[in-house]
Amino acid sequence: MSRNESSDQSGSDKDHGSRRGFLKTSSILTAIAVAPAAVAKAAEYDLGGKITEAFETVPVNLTVNGVKKQLALEPRATLLDVLREQLDLTGTKKGCDYGQCGACTVHVDGQRVLSCLSLAVMLEGREVTTIEGLAKGEELHPMQKAFIKHDGFQCGYCTPGQIMSAIGCIKEGHAENDADIREYMSGNICRCGAYPNIVNAIKEVKNGGLKS
Repeated sequence: MSRNESSDQSGSDKDHGSRRGFLKTSSILTAIAVAPAAVAKAAEYDLGGKITEAFETVPVNLTVNGVKKQLALEPRATLLDVLREQLDLTGTKKGCDYGQCGACTVHVDGQRVLSCLSLAVMLEGREVTTIEGLAKGEELHPMQKAFIKHDGFQCGYCTPGQIMSAIGCIKEGHAENDADIREYMSGNICRCGAYPNIVNAIKEVKNGGLKS
């Protein structure tokens, strides 16, 4: 290839790149022009990312710990991430993020669910209860009291999920004996090995102990 041909080719590549950049920038600026003011303001700092986020959110209404929430959520957002990152309810823990450890257990309409496997947009109009929503003011829930009394935790990381699951276990009628409790609590892993104490705490609450 001659020097002139090489120069022409280089110039063509630059023109092509320049045209592509111009089209991309024009598209973004057009989106800003028709977007709400809040989106346009956000776009000043991150043109592509902020605009994409603004146009891909879905309005979702949830009641969380008795308080109604109006949220704008990405369709892929899990309930766990919404609770921790948007609502600052960090008592619900992220353990495995695959639904295998139970640390993220919460209640949805009174039923225990794994929040890391639950898409928040699928819960429109539902009622969510987290570990923060169990106590009544300074009065702890009976299961919280029982875990303290029986030392049902050591490092405490799995404890919120254990407590939420333990309450569900009793409500579901699966706490009639030690074997049932162990079976229906098997989805909640305690790496410290406090299982016997957890079973004792559940039995005490099941038998009417430590009422609030």
